[in-house]
Amino acid sequence: MAFRQALQLAACGLAGGSAAVLLSAVAVGKPRGGGDADARAPEPPAWTEGAQPGPSLWDSNWDRREPLSLINLRKRNVESGEEELASRLDHYKVKATRHIFLIRHSQYHMDGAQEEDCTLTPLGREQAELTGLRLASLGLKFNKIIHSSMTRAVETTDIISKHLPDVSRVSTDLLREGAPIEPDPPVSHWKPEAVQYYEDGARIEAAFRNYIHRADAEQEEDSYEIFICHANVIRYIVCRALQFPPEGWLRLSLNNGSITHLVIRPSGRVALRTLGDTGFMPPNMVTRS
Repeated sequence: MAFRQALQLAACGLAGGSAAVLLSAVAVGKPRGGGDADARAPEPPAWTEGAQPGPSLWDSNWDRREPLSLINLRKRNVESGEEELASRLDHYKVKATRHIFLIRHSQYHMDGAQEEDCTLTPLGREQAELTGLRLASLGLKFNKIIHSSMTRAVETTDIISKHLPDVSRVSTDLLREGAPIEPDPPVSHWKPEAVQYYEDGARIEAAFRNYIHRADAEQEEDSYEIFICHANVIRYIVCRALQFPPEGWLRLSLNNGSITHLVIRPSGRVALRTLGDTGFMPPNMVTRS
């Protein structure tokens, strides 16, 4: 029965949220009592008056790793039926949770003539030390550090790595700073050229798709990964991971050296444990430059 239902949903294009809409509509429209039951829809709460309707369903296949979506239902053995489907689904079933720590680089010299001249300030180096100490104090078995190839991110990584000496590190251009998508509402003090959104946006979206997803099916244990990059990149990733409108990324604010903790469960559910945490720094050392 389960196999036939899955096949019907796939054939009708009702996978994920669409199927939920259909089932919800049936449940709401069906009287709970006998034929005389009142089937009128309940009135919405008063606080919703004037609110604009919008998407409210979670896309469980946001990373395209939902097991059912990885199976070609047309290629099946009719005789084995549900047993074959269950076996194939089990092959793609995720078992582990991914913990992703997004670290913004520390304070840096913003007046450098070239990107290579934008090195960390003395305060920025102290911030990175505190961030490294904080990560080390968590007592987690970090699997790897992936960092932006920009100077300020590399220097921040150098300092943090001293506190996590056994953790391997990888540099990537995908995590470099940029303009991910035109913000809404717009701001007057920052107006990149349209071509910058076009070029940077594709790269930062590629970083999201490449790094932010549920664990591979082969992964047996939970993983703890550190990404050291930039405010715009982190803010965009958070909005995308939570399925919030990505145009709202500029409404978030991140301190230098801050820690943002995302959790991706085997089911694909995403939770935000912390956003821009710098509670481990003295107030006089907190900056956002």
